[in-house]
Amino acid sequence: MSSDHGSEYAATAARLGCAPLVDAMGRLHNHRAHILALCSPDPTRPLFGPAATLAYLPYRDDLPQTAAGFGELFDQAVGDDPAGKVLVLSSGGYRDVSHGGGTKLSRVALHGLAGVLADGRLRDFAQLRDHGFATWCQGEATRWGGDTIMPFAAGVTVEIAGVCVTPGDYVFADTAGAVVIPRASIERVLQEAAEIDAEDAAYVARIRDEHSPL
Repeated sequence: MSSDHGSEYAATAARLGCAPLVDAMGRLHNHRAHILALCSPDPTRPLFGPAATLAYLPYRDDLPQTAAGFGELFDQAVGDDPAGKVLVLSSGGYRDVSHGGGTKLSRVALHGLAGVLADGRLRDFAQLRDHGFATWCQGEATRWGGDTIMPFAAGVTVEIAGVCVTPGDYVFADTAGAVVIPRASIERVLQEAAEIDAEDAAYVARIRDEHSPL
């Protein structure tokens, strides 16, 4: 993704909002792509960018992978060109458990990512808000979750709220919900969503004309 295209795509997606993008995905693809409304430390910040995935699994103390910490797997997930990406964290089956907080996720700001989409809870909403990136998750947590789930694999396909997310898919989230768009489809989806938005505006205008006083 070039920076010019990325900025253009992000601006278009933010202008349209989640619902037209979901409708456009429904016209172009047959698989589920929408995620119901999430929680954010700052709901005024929409999230957009290509996915860098990190899979969480239930904690075990006997696996070689257990020794790999969040930092190591984060670096694997975002790669050598992290700017503008969205860190996507699967839930490991525990959507009500903390997957990280302001300290751990300060890496997101330091590497210039667009933000985080987590299928679990996150801690330290005030700190996350101050970091300046967009964050969307299942809600705020207070208790550490490292004895329940663990980061297990980076750069793999993950499941987020019933939606399949592969590395490089485009992710958009706002107050209405989130949508996952295949990388190869991003331009077609944005174009289709713009057409849907225009169709809706024209329909509203016709309704207004039908009910305007003579």
